Amino acid sequence: MTSSPRPTKEELLSRPIRHFDMTKIDVSPIVDQMRQTAFTARDLARAADIYHKMLDDQECGVILCLAGSLISAGLKQVFVDMVRNNMVDAIVSTGANIVDQDFFEGLGFQHYIADDRYKAGLDDDLLRDLHIDRIYDTFIDEDDLRICDDVTRQIADDLPPKPHSSREFIREMGAYLKEHGKTENSIVLAAYENDVPIFCPAFSDCSAGFGLVAHQHARGDQPKVSIDSAKDFYELTQLKIRNPTTGLLMVGGGVPKNFAQDIVVAAEILGVDAPMHKYAIQVTVADTRDGALSGSTLKEASSWGKVDTVFEQMVYSEATLAMPLICGYAYHQGAWKRRTGKHWGKLLDEVPSAAS
Repeated sequence: MTSSPRPTKEELLSRPIRHFDMTKIDVSPIVDQMRQTAFTARDLARAADIYHKMLDDQECGVILCLAGSLISAGLKQVFVDMVRNNMVDAIVSTGANIVDQDFFEGLGFQHYIADDRYKAGLDDDLLRDLHIDRIYDTFIDEDDLRICDDVTRQIADDLPPKPHSSREFIREMGAYLKEHGKTENSIVLAAYENDVPIFCPAFSDCSAGFGLVAHQHARGDQPKVSIDSAKDFYELTQLKIRNPTTGLLMVGGGVPKNFAQDIVVAAEILGVDAPMHKYAIQVTVADTRDGALSGSTLKEASSWGKVDTVFEQMVYSEATLAMPLICGYAYHQGAWKRRTGKHWGKLLDEVPSAAS
């Protein structure tokens, strides 16, 4: 029996991911029918209603939290359209979504659909030999990622050698894409152009981390750029203090979820009696059995004084199924047309202790 010929890198990286466009398909009738059913379908419909309420509440600042490999999976355009249409006022994310995936695509690179043989992990050694990285059923060219790493080093080299919040660094990434980017369909670019701050509280845990390591190594004992996660926390807390009515739309859990929820408590520590997040939605596949943060319920968060329980909804669903429906429903209901952007980036620049 002869073995199958070894595939080339070009053959494996031949089917790019195509991002879901929620503006082209009105999912409202589907969600409306789900409202009359049960289980996760009814939960999803209620989440869509709550997100619509967030957008219809002119006082509400909407914070989008992103965890998991969402951009590589085809959700980038959903989030870009949310930013460009005033459906989100701040983003808290893992670094991978923002840098390795979105900024990476902004530089002109792509993610690819994996052949079923390789998504099963049957030949990951071959992928390693070909410099192909795998995220379940998605491929990334490792050589392209190294370029992304180096671009973040270049950005760090051009910044004043001092601590910066991740928001400040990511804004410079947006400015870089504005001048050198290969596509307009980038969350980082859209956020830069629409004054939507992006926070990555674990910023070094991504491609930017490699760039920062290279930057700091090259600087030796000289002053250098670093990322101040406490400054991140302070800045996001200032948003809560200055805009007391807030809503969370959380995809996955982990650091972004906890970071965004904690700003209510942080405001109290600063002497401000800030209200709990008025609205909260979490889309997750984690559950409560192991006590981990990603599966903790929003009602549990209420016991910590973080989330109100009137407009909260857990949706136990994989994000690529749930988010086009929840966000697509809110988009086609059109409450965003009556909103104006909060311009929270500009607000933070005007806070002396945050901008110093």
